[in-house]
Amino acid sequence: MEASTFIHFLELSSLPRSTISIPRTQISFPRRHLSCSAKSDGSFNLRVVPSNLLAAEKEEAKAVLTLFLKKQGLSNAAASRTINKSDLFIDHLISRLHSVHKSRYLVGRELTTLEIREALSPYLDVLAEEYGDILINVVENFPSAPDKERCDESLQKSTVKESSENISPPTALLDSKKLRALARVSNLGPSGKLPPHIVYLVELGMELETIKEVIRKFPAFAYYSLEGKIKPVVEFLIELGVPKSDIPIILTKRPQLCGISLSENLIPTMTFLENLGVDKRQWAKVIYRFPALLTYSRPKLTATVDFLYEMGLSAESVSKTLTRCPNIISYSVEDKLRPTAEYFGSLGVDVALLLARAPQTFGLSIEANLKPLTEFFLEMGYTIEDIGTMLSRYGALYTFSLKENVIPKWEFFLTTGYPKYELVKFPQYFGYSLEERIKPRYAIVKDRGVKLLLNQVLSLSDIEFHKVLKRKSEKLLSD
Repeated sequence: MEASTFIHFLELSSLPRSTISIPRTQISFPRRHLSCSAKSDGSFNLRVVPSNLLAAEKEEAKAVLTLFLKKQGLSNAAASRTINKSDLFIDHLISRLHSVHKSRYLVGRELTTLEIREALSPYLDVLAEEYGDILINVVENFPSAPDKERCDESLQKSTVKESSENISPPTALLDSKKLRALARVSNLGPSGKLPPHIVYLVELGMELETIKEVIRKFPAFAYYSLEGKIKPVVEFLIELGVPKSDIPIILTKRPQLCGISLSENLIPTMTFLENLGVDKRQWAKVIYRFPALLTYSRPKLTATVDFLYEMGLSAESVSKTLTRCPNIISYSVEDKLRPTAEYFGSLGVDVALLLARAPQTFGLSIEANLKPLTEFFLEMGYTIEDIGTMLSRYGALYTFSLKENVIPKWEFFLTTGYPKYELVKFPQYFGYSLEERIKPRYAIVKDRGVKLLLNQVLSLSDIEFHKVLKRKSEKLLSD
């Protein structure tokens, strides 16, 4: 493919998918100038976009491209190397962004993180479909046309290098964009003060070092304007009932929230989630628990909710699950939720009941977390049916660490003289503190010389526990 034809393809790929026809062997459609300024010839003049906005958009574009590269199978290190070699391609993505949202720039409106992602992601998908294994070469060498033979050789070499090296690129190279972003929030202005948005965040209760840590993870946050992005979102959260003291925690967890338009994305997404079952009276708690919930696409939200209904949850249970454990939305339905449901089903567990009682269990690794616990209980003499009963009675059972929680409590249980089946009847035993509850309570029972059911030893309040002890002691004396 000639370089001019290659650039022509990239420009035309910026058009809406419905207006493009892309044959695999030939690209043939009328050329169109992509522009977004008010110049008389219809072309775009970058000078109409403020330099700080351009810098912010570049960071956003890099974040989108990084995520895309990881989805193509690249490691963090490989994706970083490609990003650092792709300045011209990043500029090209910005040009595409300006062409898609020309009218927004003409009226001086900033794009949200979601709008930038939705503009660039489909375009990158088009390139991946067209160039396949040589896509990385296309990105790194833009605007030069890719050499297929050279790309294949480069791909083989890079694959061997990736498998034989675990060494990250030089820190200075990887962190250059982070250092630029950090400089924006660290350097004092002409007045001798920090930038307004940093002063505002500090006044909210965010430590400067915390802000820097956020920017190291998400450099685009350094370029968000105070009045246009950060302040409106913060004020909206406070209106929802989020305590001011929780705002720093929320922004630290998900700074991308400030890049989302309130009127066009955030509020409509909340309404959509309310229709799916989220309790609108609990938004403050939901956002605090999992602020990323508001940044997911509607298809992703719908897919998770559809899965919950498919598993047999009622509308009320779906509502409670989304409200109590909103991060379940982050789990992939096909890669995480469904395989986990099938695994628990193989143990005879009521999956709907488990999802309703302990949805966090479905975020655990089958191989690293679930299977080792199953194997442990089998080795201790329990049957699959026993394990299924224990899980159905106490859904949080599999959220505990085998080494740090289950084994120490099991070893102590063996010294108590209770039959093993007592744990099938009361698996909640593993949820109590060994040092603060189990050992002290059992010592009292042993000292009194009485016998209590395991659940009586642990689940009763102090008052009720001593009442039962007194009755048992009196009965023992009367006998």
